[in-house]
Amino acid sequence: MCRNIKTLFNFEPPATEDEIHASALQFVRKLSGFNKPSQSNEAAFNLAVTEVSNAARRLLISLQTTAPARDREVEAEKARERSRLRFG
Repeated sequence: MCRNIKTLFNFEPPATEDEIHASALQFVRKLSGFNKPSQSNEAAFNLAVTEVSNAARRLLISLQTTAPARDREVEAEKARERSRLRFG
């Protein structure tokens, strides 16, 4: 899995539209192999990003859990600590 795609489900506050779009963009970039598509592929690329964003949004809305929502700041600090341990 692409390390740049972050988990968006079950956080407080919930994922923003920008976070959903950024994840969709990373996913389409990974699938297509393009960081920035050519002009001839730009429309298809942008359509794919929009469709993946919409699907991700629907998924996040429909998922259910009994687990308490995770705090973004706590999770971010855990990630920073893992990074410090990994990279020194």
